[in-house]
Amino acid sequence: MSNGDASHDAPAGDSASAAPANKVPEVNKKRRYFLIKATSAVAAVGVAGVAVPFVQYWNPSAKAKALGAPVKVDISKIAPGEMLVAAWRGKPIFILLRDQATLDALDEGIGNLADPDSENAEMQPEFAVNSHRSLRPEIGVYLGICTHLGCSPKYVVTDNFPDSGGDQGGFFCPCHGSRFDLAGRVVSAVPAPDNLEVPPYRYETDTLIVIGELEGAA
Repeated sequence: MSNGDASHDAPAGDSASAAPANKVPEVNKKRRYFLIKATSAVAAVGVAGVAVPFVQYWNPSAKAKALGAPVKVDISKIAPGEMLVAAWRGKPIFILLRDQATLDALDEGIGNLADPDSENAEMQPEFAVNSHRSLRPEIGVYLGICTHLGCSPKYVVTDNFPDSGGDQGGFFCPCHGSRFDLAGRVVSAVPAPDNLEVPPYRYETDTLIVIGELEGAA
C-alpha cells in the first residue's frame, strides 16, 4: 500500500513522476517540515503564555534576590487546612491556615517535642515565641527547609506522628525522616536539631503578608 501523503501529492495519470514507495517526494518533505515547525511554534507560545506569569510571580529580579528584598504574598485564597508556598531569597516559605482543632492540638502538644517553647532564639523573631509560633494564631509562616541538611519537608495533613495515637498533621522530611508539628516544632530524637525557622514578616493588610520585614519597618 502506498503512503497516503505520497499518493495524494503525486500528479494523477503520470506513473513516471510517481515517487518510489520508500521515498517521500521533496514537496511532501517541505510540507511536513513546515507543519512540524508551525505546530512547535504554536505550542511554544501556549507554554509561554502559562509559564511567564508563574515565573514572574515566584522569581523576583536578580537585584531583588541579591538584596534579599521583601516579598508580598496574598493569602486571601487560602482555605483552612491548606498551605501556600511562596519564595523569599530563593527559599520556599510555607504559609498555612490552621483551623481551631489544629490550634487546640498545638496547645496540647504531642508530648515529645525537642523545643516546644521555642527557646532557640535564632529560629524565630520574638513575636513567634508561642505555641503557634506566629503573629496570628491561625496563620503559620515558616521557612520550608529542614534544619538537618536543607531538604524541603512535605506538608502532611494527618497522621504525621504515628506513635502519638492522634491524627495531627505537620511536616515530614523524606530525606532522613525528621518530623515537625504544624507550628514547625521539631520532634525529639530525629536528625533535625532545631524547629523550622520563622522568617521576619508583617501584615500590610489582613490578607497581605510582607515576608522579609518586621512590624514597623514599612
